[in-house]
Amino acid sequence: MQQEEIYYTMALSRLSGISQAVALQLYSTLGSGQAVYEHRNDLGDVLPQAPRRLCAALQQWDDALRRAAAEMDFMAKGGIRALTLNDDSYPHRLRSCPDAPVVLYYKGSADFNQRYVVDIVGTRHCTTYGQDLLRRFIGRLRELCPQVLIVSGLAYGIDVCAHRNALEQGYETVGVLAHGLDQIYPQAHRDTAVRMLRQGGLLTEYMSQTQALPNNFRQRNRIVAGVSDATVLVESAYKGGGLITCRVAQEYGRDVFAFPGAVGMPYSEGCNKLIRNNTAALITSADDFVEAMGWQTATAKPVERQLFPDLTADERRVADLLLQVNDQQLNQLSVRSDIPVSQLAALLFSLEMKGVVRPLAGGTYHLLA
Repeated sequence: MQQEEIYYTMALSRLSGISQAVALQLYSTLGSGQAVYEHRNDLGDVLPQAPRRLCAALQQWDDALRRAAAEMDFMAKGGIRALTLNDDSYPHRLRSCPDAPVVLYYKGSADFNQRYVVDIVGTRHCTTYGQDLLRRFIGRLRELCPQVLIVSGLAYGIDVCAHRNALEQGYETVGVLAHGLDQIYPQAHRDTAVRMLRQGGLLTEYMSQTQALPNNFRQRNRIVAGVSDATVLVESAYKGGGLITCRVAQEYGRDVFAFPGAVGMPYSEGCNKLIRNNTAALITSADDFVEAMGWQTATAKPVERQLFPDLTADERRVADLLLQVNDQQLNQLSVRSDIPVSQLAALLFSLEMKGVVRPLAGGTYHLLA
């Protein structure tokens, strides 16, 4: 990824008077942050429907460019990467979401685009029951699916317990932060965060010097849900941040699961509510989760195509591409397979009928086996 593109995309995310939604729309329409900058003086010609207020806002790049330049210096010193929407390393599951950030800041070693990603969320006041559930769930998941990226928010309670259990089991785990990478909040989790940098990483949409404000945590939750195949709620009060993540995951078309708890227990009410309202599937173990997700084959050797003797040569080519990098969008598959979109859509439908793939939100396809 060229530094110029990173520079202008970072600046785009900081333009005064332009919301993140508008920044994403501009980026998606014009194709890059640099293209938005290059059309700052003739946006009305390129996008006739653009309001005057937006055209005027695009004239004011100086402060945003200075901030982007300063951040790039900070990133270079701290070993931090900026992932723009056009970057192959950008989480492709998140890219398909309608409110994806145009740029993310990441420090770590994990691949967001590996085959399986799950986020685990819940109350900041987890009980011994919740801790035991987490320990058993992640331990058994490791036996069933050795390669899974565990995502959470590094907060007190369920979040940090999920990260620590993942580390103990040898999983990579990523914490999504509600502030810049110049700090760790809460400070009590710094040691865990340092371990995660070697075995996972830290991810945020915020530049350095951004404080952990309440609204940032709510915004952070959409990234937790967006980078994942599924959300697992372990414990939650009747209201809580974990429920927000579950709601967003459902809006994105992702699978949502919850562990049930005893009736009347305050930190089981949220889980029981989701299960009662059919907005989360009930699970009691990692076995339930793996079966529901269709991840049973994760313990096997790489998918052997003889299991599907009726696949055509083109179908095999598409399945092999998804085996290399799962959950790809139609356009991505078209480019990588060199198969026209119209023909590829028919192939994917055939693969869906044969139980090999399933469609996800945003025109993304997931290899089942």
